[in-house]
Amino acid sequence: MSTSTPPVKIGPYDVSPPVVLAPMAGITNVAFRTLCREFGSPTSLYVCEMITARAIVERDPKTMEMITFGADEHPRSLQLYSVDPKNMAEAVKIIAGEGLADHIDSNFGCPVPKVTRKGGGAALPYKRRLFGRIVRAAVEAAAPAGIPVTVKFRVGIDDEHLTYLDAGRIAEGEGAVAVALHARTAAQRYSGQADWSRIAELKDTVTSIPVLGNGDIFSAEDAQRMMRETGCDGVVVGRGCLGRPWLFRELHAALTGQPIPAGPSLGEVGTILRRHGALLADHLGADKGLRDLRKHMAWYLRGFPIGSDLRRAFALVSTLAELDDLIGELDHDAPYPADAEGPRGRQGSPGRVVLPEGWLEDPEDAAVPVGAELMHSGG
Repeated sequence: MSTSTPPVKIGPYDVSPPVVLAPMAGITNVAFRTLCREFGSPTSLYVCEMITARAIVERDPKTMEMITFGADEHPRSLQLYSVDPKNMAEAVKIIAGEGLADHIDSNFGCPVPKVTRKGGGAALPYKRRLFGRIVRAAVEAAAPAGIPVTVKFRVGIDDEHLTYLDAGRIAEGEGAVAVALHARTAAQRYSGQADWSRIAELKDTVTSIPVLGNGDIFSAEDAQRMMRETGCDGVVVGRGCLGRPWLFRELHAALTGQPIPAGPSLGEVGTILRRHGALLADHLGADKGLRDLRKHMAWYLRGFPIGSDLRRAFALVSTLAELDDLIGELDHDAPYPADAEGPRGRQGSPGRVVLPEGWLEDPEDAAVPVGAELMHSGG
């Protein structure tokens, strides 16, 4: 039997086991986080959808609605996106002053072209001084309230412009309490394989704060292997739990020295799907909540023996009563399929990273990119 993995210290919080649900746009709302917490440990970390600092400063109603946490969710973890130290500081002061969150993660990992073309997301750490100023702004604004700040980033823009080691050193020096590395470049987006050796290199470089690894964790065994091979202190899980919130049950078992449970039968998946639907209906209202559930259907039902007509009906579900009827048509005894494992969610293909004109000319340039703060996308 494997031994238990020690917790990761995120400021005053012991994250145990050291598992983090990555923020995913349109996915990690309070309903999905609640479901993942019910399977995992309440003392792991489950991060809210990414929020733009500017949207908080401007009190955008939709954004403020997104900052919704469960009554027993603790610590409440919020990821902020910003390219401007002033906006970052102001947003963090609002969060701290109004008690909106207990932990702030800053996003420098988004590879989406509409973000990188403005110098945001995974493009920004190339500008070392600006990156440091943004991290420092968050840390200083959060400090009076005792809110810890962590930083997530990628390996770099592409293979010729790597930024992760400098980003780790800078974040550590500016007071971040942990860093997380998605072991892909922005050019890879979500394609190919994550290069876990980069996580090991970052761990060797950043020595005073925890280093978390992210990329290609689709099973509990993947998490164990990443920690074993890289020496990282914990894992960040994103696409691997899409339609598989029970992955957190498996991760909890693996990292606390217990046998990893078998995957659920189709009947159990139906029960989980119903729970997800009810949570979304409570959060968004019945109509909007059930529409939101549709995007999860193919992930939940992947690999199971279900006819195309029934799959189509699930993808168009509009009420909880209709969902109950459809779940009743499933073969509840169908075992968990082997081919349900592996990569899921967006993968796409690698491509050239779109950057502002002249972006690569001066890595020390500290000018705030014009217009990037208007962008909003998950990373």
